Amino acid sequence: MALRLDGKALAKTLELRLQSQVQAASQAAGRPPGLAVLRVGDDPASAVYVANKEKACARIGVESYGSHLPADASSDQVLRAIQALNADARVDGIL
Repeated sequence: MALRLDGKALAKTLELRLQSQVQAASQAAGRPPGLAVLRVGDDPASAVYVANKEKACARIGVESYGSHLPADASSDQVLRAIQALNADARVDGIL
């Protein structure tokens, strides 16, 4: 007998579990966790990926902070953006 896996149902179950964990951690920390996303350039696939991550964050209670630099941003500009995000007390992770 074959085992049928329902990916959408599994994803929903995992999101509910994460939502519960995020809520508990938010109460303990006094704020929700924060994910910063730094996107450089205008690649459409990257824009879709980032939008999906932002929606997923919203579903589980994680704050997301987006930042976008043009494709011709210098390495110094990118480094400064990363440093600013790293110094932001609301940000726990950078993508």
